[in-house]
Amino acid sequence: MKGFIVFVVGTNRYALDIENVQRIIQATSLTEIPQVHQYIDGMISYEDDIIKVFNFRKLIGLKSFDEELKDLFASLKIAHESWVLALKDSLYNNVEFTKTLNPHACGLGKWIDSFTAFDDRVVSILNKLSDYHKRLHRTGATALEAQKRSHEAGVEVFENEIVGIFKYTMGFLDKFIDELDIVSSALQKFVIYEDEKISFALKVDAIEDIVHIDEDSMINSQHETKESEYLELDGVLELNDVLVNVIKKINLPN
Repeated sequence: MKGFIVFVVGTNRYALDIENVQRIIQATSLTEIPQVHQYIDGMISYEDDIIKVFNFRKLIGLKSFDEELKDLFASLKIAHESWVLALKDSLYNNVEFTKTLNPHACGLGKWIDSFTAFDDRVVSILNKLSDYHKRLHRTGATALEAQKRSHEAGVEVFENEIVGIFKYTMGFLDKFIDELDIVSSALQKFVIYEDEKISFALKVDAIEDIVHIDEDSMINSQHETKESEYLELDGVLELNDVLVNVIKKINLPN
């Protein structure tokens, strides 16, 4: 049996031999290094050493995590604008409302439930965003109930409450965008990698699993695959019907 750390970068999954992993830690702020390779984000203090941080997204040619978060937040804002417009249409024009009233079932609610923050400022913004978001869905249900009594009652709830709650909800979502550096650090991880006595931190989106498998179950390539001079692959694992690239070696750029 062989152990692997399975991590996620974008929509890609990779397995790293657990023997090469010293530790997994939360991503933290970095110290910049002048005139360094483009794949190196900076350096961090780890135990009694200073080690470089290797950005895996840059290595495989993906857009930055911050840019993906911006895209995510933009899509969440559009989805809730659509939610409010659908509710308005239902209340003003007697059209059936088909979107969810459950604040945990929409895209924003699922993201809030999955996000964990450690920075006090981000926690404060997250709590306010969560409160207003829940209030938005709850007041939407109240407006639809009021509409059953009279058309005017539903419209009144929309105009007097929902418009303002929606404004505050989107405002706190915008504040998250202002704190992207901290938010992305709260989500990403550093995998402390060691090979041939060289240690560095591998910056990845998330750790998905730790698995132990029989080496015979690995789908080996007929020859080693060299994605770049810095990344060598050694086959594929199939885990829960998902293909995972097995890393043979990672070479730190000079």
